[in-house]
Amino acid sequence: MKKYIGEIGLFIVAIIWGGGFVATQAALDGGLTTSQIMTLRFFISAVLMTVIFFKQIKNNISMGTIKVGVILGICLFLGFFLQTLGLNYTTPSKNAFITSVNVVIVPFIGLLLYRRKIDKFGMASSFMAIVGIAVLSLSADFTVNLGDVLTLLCAFGFAFQIFFTSEFVKNHNAVALTAIQFFTAFVLSFIAQIFMGELSIHSTTSGYMGILYLAVFSTTVCFLLQTICSKMVDGTRVAIILSTEAVFGTILSIIILGEPVTFRMIIGSLIIFASVITAETKLSFLPFFKNKQ
Repeated sequence: MKKYIGEIGLFIVAIIWGGGFVATQAALDGGLTTSQIMTLRFFISAVLMTVIFFKQIKNNISMGTIKVGVILGICLFLGFFLQTLGLNYTTPSKNAFITSVNVVIVPFIGLLLYRRKIDKFGMASSFMAIVGIAVLSLSADFTVNLGDVLTLLCAFGFAFQIFFTSEFVKNHNAVALTAIQFFTAFVLSFIAQIFMGELSIHSTTSGYMGILYLAVFSTTVCFLLQTICSKMVDGTRVAIILSTEAVFGTILSIIILGEPVTFRMIIGSLIIFASVITAETKLSFLPFFKNKQ
């Protein structure tokens, strides 16, 4: 029963994160800049985490936790900053699917940093992801949209955040790490906001509503749900369920924003989604591959 509760919780996370692409677009359309969205998002999230879990954070804080939390915060900032910046130049659905490639990148980080071997499924899924991105992003004249490039770079930021989180959480309190991440991301976002001369904030009501959704649901609630539910579900299923964020992002973009559906969007998205499934399951759900393992 606990397993199903965990899976339901992770699907809720994926759905909320999928809606985050629409909320970010609403914030951008409302007149907010990338740095302003980031600053407001992580300031609210950091405050909420501190208020709700003050005692737990206080009892588990240490210099070691602060150091690794800052590393995670830097990766988190780069991921979200590049993702939000990319949305200025590409569509929410493409942004969602290209971001999901982070799941495929993670094994290669393990190879580079810890010499962990990548099997044939990892190689195959990476090739599929590249093909999928090309189908989704390349124009007829083979030029690449700036937003697609920025989104692909954001996938690397998230990949490092995911990889380091799995390593650091073994020796540090998850709630404390999350709070430090949010605070670090807030500080970096505010510095970027000052550097870009964007201290004056003006937005529409829909823009501020988008910020609240991102801060309260996509950041605070989702990171906590992900931490809790991941303890009830095995790692492979966690990755598969969370990768559906891209699917929900596309569906909600079409429904809410009226984004047009194209043949290339469907084919490219299906290839990327298949690459994520291949990387995480090694196709073990198929009888042929299950018998081979």
